[in-house]
Amino acid sequence: MSAVLESLFHADSVRILDALRQRVRYRYVQPVVLRADSGWHVVSPCCSRNVDRDGGVIDIAWLEPTTHGWHLHSRDHAAQRWSLQAEAADMSELLDLLCLDPQRMIWP
Repeated sequence: MSAVLESLFHADSVRILDALRQRVRYRYVQPVVLRADSGWHVVSPCCSRNVDRDGGVIDIAWLEPTTHGWHLHSRDHAAQRWSLQAEAADMSELLDLLCLDPQRMIWP
């Protein structure tokens, strides 16, 4: 991978982590941003115990780059699949949704 791409990937991960520090829900857990084949996965301890009664690490979101911008997916834990929540030309719009989560679709 080129140094330019590595720099872009690092910048994206820092941007996501910075946004997560400002989130509304579950501010007392430390989410982790992982590079995926396509985009970024956000994982976090399950402090609500709604998904994992033991508080283990669960998938929270997947930020996926597209040819026209970004997709934000949440994890449907019951169906064991990703569910598209929003799309935007700029990642910052999706980071706002990820951090605010007004309908509690992302942070279970």
